[in-house]
Amino acid sequence: MEENVKKKGEVEGSDEEENVVSMPSTSNISGIKNKAARTKMFIAMQSQKRKERIAAEKQKRKDAKQPGYVAPPKKTPHTIDSLREADVTMVTEEDEELEKEEAIDAYAGYFTKSYVPKVLVTHSDNPCGKTVKFVRELSQIIPGAKLFWRKRSSIKKMVSRARAEGYTDVLVVNEDRRVPNGLLVIHLPEGPTALFRMSNPKICKDIRRRSKEITAHRPEVILNNFKTRLGRVVARMLGALFHYEPEFKGRQVCTFHNQRDYIFFRHHRYEFKNTEKVKLRELGPRFTLKLQWLQQGAFEGDYEWVLKRHDMETSRRRFFL
Repeated sequence: MEENVKKKGEVEGSDEEENVVSMPSTSNISGIKNKAARTKMFIAMQSQKRKERIAAEKQKRKDAKQPGYVAPPKKTPHTIDSLREADVTMVTEEDEELEKEEAIDAYAGYFTKSYVPKVLVTHSDNPCGKTVKFVRELSQIIPGAKLFWRKRSSIKKMVSRARAEGYTDVLVVNEDRRVPNGLLVIHLPEGPTALFRMSNPKICKDIRRRSKEITAHRPEVILNNFKTRLGRVVARMLGALFHYEPEFKGRQVCTFHNQRDYIFFRHHRYEFKNTEKVKLRELGPRFTLKLQWLQQGAFEGDYEWVLKRHDMETSRRRFFL
């Protein structure tokens, strides 16, 4: 009986020792009440993570030098864009139905190079100094654009006059509180028309550049990440403002990048350091657009799409462009 008690005690003791050894070291420092000890523990944890990261990078570079090394596939970043909800209006690169529609739309003549874009750029009534500079630099970027001082002329009168003089597009920059806050794009002669809300406008001076750096060369245009039918219409509308044959000698590029229905515009110049390294130098101006509505005609007619925030923006993963 004593032997059984002894064996039982041995078993119990061994279980206690195993439990003590198998307990993992906790990394939750929020339970430490002493602030100094908690700070010390946090600094030690961050230092250890940094050392591990540096060691992993060194090992990765060392493995890359080995013969026959095959790099592992890159991980897909976990972003809101990657979690985007599927939409029935999303298109693929080879969509025959979409190609037929675009072959007869308002911009078919531009993409078949049957006409050269001729753009009229203007502003709202009584613009402030920053709006005037912004409009001037915007007209400097677009090849062949003409700056028009509005002088209290209504938009319908400007559209009629521009149509008679052979302009293909009219841009109107609106302002609020002495800052540009909207862009109206009217395609002539029969539309469509789109209104964009403008945010974060920066002229060349704001990004420490000079407008004199912008040359008269026709820039290359990049339209990125427009995935729906509405997005394709918006992309074709913005792309049709520029000449379809860029002058690569000028090394200038205008980018419209759509991300979560915000269209970021950037204007850069390529700078070749050598045959392998290329640097992008931002020239300005810069701004961000968000589509508010799309209209069929030239500032008249039915609305094809209108942004109703409380009814349409019900999910952070739902996008329309």
